[in-house]
Amino acid sequence: MGLMNLLFGRMIDRRIAEYQNDLITKHCDEVQNIYRTMRGWRHDYHNHIQTLLALSGDEVKSREYLLNLNDDLTKVDTVLKTGNVMVDAILNSKLSLINSKNIKVNAKAVVPPELKLSEIDLCVIIGNLLDNAMESCLRQSENEERFIRVFIGVLKNQLYISVSNSVGGKVKKSGKNYISSKNSETHGFGLMRVDRIAAKYDGYINRQNEEGVFATEVMLPL
Repeated sequence: MGLMNLLFGRMIDRRIAEYQNDLITKHCDEVQNIYRTMRGWRHDYHNHIQTLLALSGDEVKSREYLLNLNDDLTKVDTVLKTGNVMVDAILNSKLSLINSKNIKVNAKAVVPPELKLSEIDLCVIIGNLLDNAMESCLRQSENEERFIRVFIGVLKNQLYISVSNSVGGKVKKSGKNYISSKNSETHGFGLMRVDRIAAKYDGYINRQNEEGVFATEVMLPL
């Protein structure tokens, strides 16, 4: 009996370590993507300064250039402002990484600035849902339409979270439960954490699969 407990404990420790490594890898990917974006901004900023210096003697052309630059900046400002700082951080880091993978994103989110539920728990739910959606899209070929849709808002005094994504092939299911197609044994930990957090707040989870689309809805009482 003691040997079985020891082996079981080691297996759990190994899976937790793999899960933590997976989280660290995702975080590193997000940070590297932010750094790449910042380097791009720095390069563009330098070019814009050089252009404006060259146009310094022509007020009309300088003004026209600045107006065009302002229009471009307005178009690329895709940062979501939900009303909650922590949710802004997790959403924008995840969506920035997803965009860099050539996955189309349609996102709309409004969150109360103050919540009764833990902001950390909420970020865990959002982070895991977006990770799963991105991994599902990445299993498709780039020739297929890959997309993720996100909607977060208040509905009947509950926080409503909806994440849907494109899928390739059939989604595995065992009874009423969906099974991840990812090979990692630890991938189920993310799904379990979402389920446990929802249960902690007497929330509701609905997962649906239609042809080519997988969707998850979470309702959390406010």
